[in-house]
Amino acid sequence: MKTQKFDLIFMDCYMPEMDGFETTDAIRKGDHSILGDPVIIALTGNTMNADRDKCLRAGMNDFLPKPFNLDKLEQLLEKWAK
Repeated sequence: MKTQKFDLIFMDCYMPEMDGFETTDAIRKGDHSILGDPVIIALTGNTMNADRDKCLRAGMNDFLPKPFNLDKLEQLLEKWAK
């Protein structure tokens, strides 16, 4: 992320060491001349509306609960394609 720009990131919310919420915060506070402003889509097994809201408040653009099917993934990719 320090040397390459990404348009879209699928973010696992519960990773070891630095979770997806901390990682999203670091990306959003980072140098946008290097990072750009990537679309961040949360991937999580938590499916409650409160979980979705937490992801959006953390700076993620969208939310894809697991398990998901290819149709839902395709819909999100089409939604966020630039």
